[in-house]
Amino acid sequence: MVSTADPLPSLVGFATALREAGVPAGPQRVHSYLEAVQSVDLADIANLYWAGRVTLCADPDDLPRYDDAFAQWFAAEPPAARPVTVTREQRARMAAMAGEQETEGKGEQEADELRVAATDTELLRQRDLAELTAAERRHLRELLATLKPVPPVRKSQRRKHAKNGALDPGRTLRGMIAGGGEPVKLAYRKKTTRPRRVVLLLDVSGSMSPYADSLLRFAHVVVRHAPQTEVFTLGTRLTRVSRQLRQRDPERAMLGAGQAVPDFAGGTRLGETLRVFLDRWGQRGLARRAVVVIFSDGWERGDPALLGEELARMRRLAHAVLWVNPHAGRDGYAPVQSGIAAALPHLDHLLAGHSLATLERLLVEIRDA
Repeated sequence: MVSTADPLPSLVGFATALREAGVPAGPQRVHSYLEAVQSVDLADIANLYWAGRVTLCADPDDLPRYDDAFAQWFAAEPPAARPVTVTREQRARMAAMAGEQETEGKGEQEADELRVAATDTELLRQRDLAELTAAERRHLRELLATLKPVPPVRKSQRRKHAKNGALDPGRTLRGMIAGGGEPVKLAYRKKTTRPRRVVLLLDVSGSMSPYADSLLRFAHVVVRHAPQTEVFTLGTRLTRVSRQLRQRDPERAMLGAGQAVPDFAGGTRLGETLRVFLDRWGQRGLARRAVVVIFSDGWERGDPALLGEELARMRRLAHAVLWVNPHAGRDGYAPVQSGIAAALPHLDHLLAGHSLATLERLLVEIRDA
């Protein structure tokens, strides 16, 4: 029999004996069992039997092993009939206790799974884009779709009514006329802001091909959130892909951009393509007061001096010039490539762009430019 003074050791010992007999009475079920026996009269062996059978047994195959362990541990034969002293409300309460514990167990398991998923996502954010597997690239596309780029802004020449700022003579004068000539209330105005244009120049040469797809998808996200963004690809020639990337569906946008660019994985002539961009688009207004971002590893097959001249020209037109190099995020990197060495004196920032985390930081740099 169970000691009514302190029954806990005996009950816990019984649960241990059950596990040794092959009944999977885990900690959650044992906790339910201890909760259940508190609501029954332990002086009646039938109450004790049914309290354990309801909470500790999870399968019909466990019942014979439970009966044998109960008989050996408590030196009492299991009741042959259905319980008569345990009310229906008590049994429902016992079952509810077991169900609550199982639900808590499932909740803990789901929380563990969420923690694992969050850890995997954080690791993926730090991974080099060129080293991702096919499954990781699919996950990366989902993460890219969650980005919310905020375009930079600039002051506009237009002014709007404000509570403070510069005095608005016209509005104040009209108020005086309406009030019979008395200056009843002074009106103020201030300059408004408008989005600043962003220009993305993507190197799609052979050395940048492992990053080309991810960078184009990144550009698609930026274009979708900031329609004033312009995107060009750089290689042996310059190609404008802004129209293709404005499509809502990313796969259609990638397909359209791929069909428009004839020099994927080719050579690199950064100086010549930048000169074409400035002559045809940049000098005429596309680069004026814009934030220009160049994605390239800096390998230049043309004349590096020409690249330096064109970047100096672009710096005079643009509000800011950023260079994103996938290799800049690696340990021990030094900007010794001919293109990077020629470009550095004319850049506002040289940034890493090898992972999703570095692209997220780039969005902050663009916003705050």
